[in-house]
Amino acid sequence: MSYIEFKNIHKRFGDAHVLKGINLNIEQGEFVTLLGPSGCGKSTLLRCFSGLETVSEGEIYLEGVNITDFTPKQRKIGMVFQQYSLFPNMTVRQNVAFGLQIQKKEKSFIEEKVKEVLDIVGLSEKIDQYPRQLSGGQQQRVALARAIVMEPKVLLLDEPLSAIDALLRRNLQIEIRRIQQKLKITAIFVTHDQEEAMVMSDTIHLFNVGQIEQSGSPEEIYACPKTKFAANFIGHYNILDTAAMKKVVTVDTGSEFVAIRPEAIRISSNDGGSGGQDVRMKGKITGAMSRGTTVAYTVNCGGLEVNADVLFSPNGRMGIGEEVYLQIPKKDILELR
Repeated sequence: MSYIEFKNIHKRFGDAHVLKGINLNIEQGEFVTLLGPSGCGKSTLLRCFSGLETVSEGEIYLEGVNITDFTPKQRKIGMVFQQYSLFPNMTVRQNVAFGLQIQKKEKSFIEEKVKEVLDIVGLSEKIDQYPRQLSGGQQQRVALARAIVMEPKVLLLDEPLSAIDALLRRNLQIEIRRIQQKLKITAIFVTHDQEEAMVMSDTIHLFNVGQIEQSGSPEEIYACPKTKFAANFIGHYNILDTAAMKKVVTVDTGSEFVAIRPEAIRISSNDGGSGGQDVRMKGKITGAMSRGTTVAYTVNCGGLEVNADVLFSPNGRMGIGEEVYLQIPKKDILELR
């Protein structure tokens, strides 16, 4: 039996069917990300697990116990939201200690636990400062400390980094992952950011209109999308209609669409010749955009538009209108259902 089990979870708000039969297992100590666009149901599932929403149908288990009808307090779960929700009139020490004080823990125990947790999140030197004296990233780490000091069975994180600037956000992604691994705490993270999910997760569950579209490790989700939606959402794939593709080149596939990563395509001014392991197409460059270390080319191959990413070379950049040849390994042409 898994540490957490969602069994046939449905959630309706009036006529809106938000969760449609979710079945999902999570192992103890795992960092799981619920990924998907706004309105796909990922935050609703998190709120159902926390007890902030009731399920319309189905059951939720934690450590083998049916917690479907438990109150939020009975579930012993920690939550971190996008809004920090810190008490502005309390110091960092007081904010983190608040939950333990409500539980009427011994003063010496509280003092020790607060110092221990603030050391873990790297805020020991800020212990007597107020939220207004902290940066956004520091406030979010206080919110994280306040959740983990309670030693929750599961840590829930609902888009906690979406209001933070890009550079600090990347640092906090690494920091949250480090803390989760150090404490070996089971965590469920909600985000709409694909790169964030890739960096932080053991397992990703990709949501689409109330259902799980695909599940797997970050590597599996990125390298082997199973559907058109997954390929569109996870990476910058070329999604090509095979009927149109077969008018340009011979390709052996029975699926309606295929996906090809731009970085899997080699582009050159010369035809590399035929080969059994590659698909080759001739085309003309219609667009070129520099992205720092790479150049993203758009190539028109007999009416078929293909994007190819190549490493930047100041002496090797190709121009608009130039005729080129694309070489694609057959193993990198992924069939979509």
